[in-house]
Amino acid sequence: MKLLQVINSLGAGGAEKLVVDTALLYSEKGIDVDILLLNGENTPLCQQIKAHGSIKVLSLKGNIYSPLKIFSIRTIFKNYDIIHAHLFPVSYWVAFANMLSFKKKPIIFTEHNTTNRRRSIFIFKMIDRVIYKQFEKVVTISDAVDKNLKLHLGLKKKTNRVQKIHNGIHLNQIQNAIPYSKEELNFKKTDQLVIQVASFTAQKDQKTLIKAIAVLPENIKLILVGTGPLIDQYKTLVNDKKLEAKVYFYGVRKDVPRLLKSVDIVVLSSHYEGLSLSSIEGLASGKPFIASNTPGLGEIVKDSGIIFEDNDHNALANAISKLLNNKLYGEQIVNQCIKKAQYYDINLMVSSYIELFKNLQ
Repeated sequence: MKLLQVINSLGAGGAEKLVVDTALLYSEKGIDVDILLLNGENTPLCQQIKAHGSIKVLSLKGNIYSPLKIFSIRTIFKNYDIIHAHLFPVSYWVAFANMLSFKKKPIIFTEHNTTNRRRSIFIFKMIDRVIYKQFEKVVTISDAVDKNLKLHLGLKKKTNRVQKIHNGIHLNQIQNAIPYSKEELNFKKTDQLVIQVASFTAQKDQKTLIKAIAVLPENIKLILVGTGPLIDQYKTLVNDKKLEAKVYFYGVRKDVPRLLKSVDIVVLSSHYEGLSLSSIEGLASGKPFIASNTPGLGEIVKDSGIIFEDNDHNALANAISKLLNNKLYGEQIVNQCIKKAQYYDINLMVSSYIELFKNLQ
């Protein structure tokens, strides 16, 4: 079996990390897998997969939104048995490439989010219904993603075109990570650390977390890991609020498991998610996990971690304060989170995908 995974880039996002992690596991299990990028920027994830040696990374030049990508993709398709596509605009370009091919290939598309801006625009809603018909299977990653996609496409609740497979992570990498001391991270022993690992995009909500940290005591510090188009805006917000001594921007890191183990609380403040890898890592970290009660996130975290309402920085600040001041409560939350994380082992996810691939051959 020759499998091609297609994604926009290997930047610092959850879907991108998932492509790399699954490709490595597919290769271990004897599947011949390559990765096609619309943007081949040499990121840390790109370097990681290239260092593996047996997985090719193919890159296209130019703007990822250029329809000319269709013709390059069509040429590449002929060398593979199955295509696994992720994100927009990859979804459109692989669908059109397959339409224009003499020999159609089975395409699997993984839907990673509960919503997107296109769904509120009528013309894109109609185009999506055409595009998604080109996919042999659409994989949804959570109950909320599954429900919202079927509603968007006008599909029946029970349809064999859509299959749900939960995302997963390497639980052992998180659980066995060695923490840094606070001094190694240039903090004081008396500092209490909160972390969020997320891209700086409109989907995420670092703003609410920054506002929460602003009303908490001076020894409570925030570490923000990630990058993205809005990062400068948030740095300006921190400067304007004079929070430079409380909020720290760590950029893209290769040591996220160690960082998660080094802090007191893990947070994911976000307006919506599919099934966020950061949320699973937070659940598995051995630290209390707090998340927004928003689509695709609240359903995962409820009954395990702590949830707060979207944009409510006071509720978030109160949750952080309660955890830091009540050790027994924090231990209870940690135990619930670790138990929930066991459902999201990447090996279970990969086995489900391999079974799907085999059924399509």
